[in-house]
Amino acid sequence: MKVKICGITNLEDAIAGLELGADALGFIFVKSSPRYIPPEHAEHIIKELPPFITKVGVFADATKDEIREIVYHTHVNCLQLHGSETPEFAKDFDIPVIKSFRVTNGFNTSILSKYTVSAFLLDTFVKDQLGGTGKTFDWNIAIEAKKYGRIILAGGLNEYNVLEAIKTVQPYAIDVNSGVESTPGKKDVEKLKRLFDIIGKLKTEIS
Repeated sequence: MKVKICGITNLEDAIAGLELGADALGFIFVKSSPRYIPPEHAEHIIKELPPFITKVGVFADATKDEIREIVYHTHVNCLQLHGSETPEFAKDFDIPVIKSFRVTNGFNTSILSKYTVSAFLLDTFVKDQLGGTGKTFDWNIAIEAKKYGRIILAGGLNEYNVLEAIKTVQPYAIDVNSGVESTPGKKDVEKLKRLFDIIGKLKTEIS
């Protein structure tokens, strides 16, 4: 199982996450987000990172040209589309695409079947918030969604619920953000350590 730390805004948090075992880092290029990072800032961070790490650019209803320009300058190597992007839009890129869905009660997972993407990220729907909500959703929906492809589980994951989440859903990956922060955009290294310690023990049990 993979781990993505989203909402990276500084090099210190990026390095701390990678040293603890993160497989991917998320850089949010959505200006309305409290975890927004200017592309030029992300570029400087990414230049300092090891080569075999997934650098995810998070967008919401940006144009293709806007996305491609940021990809070109920052060298993110995976896209996360967190808005209302269509299946046609999502398949029109040369790097892997993750399509995000904000899940409500009664969410119809069949919409995933329309998309040809590398993975689906399921996050909790909170009005006027695109991610980083700190709230969980009904994980049975994530279990149901697995028949359509790889599932990245997000939505309020932290050291207190991550074990249950992983055991219940058995996702391809988890995405953590607000659950490992001290303030929006600033990660709490101690929370990260405790989270990865729990994940490490679980992986040992499984193996």
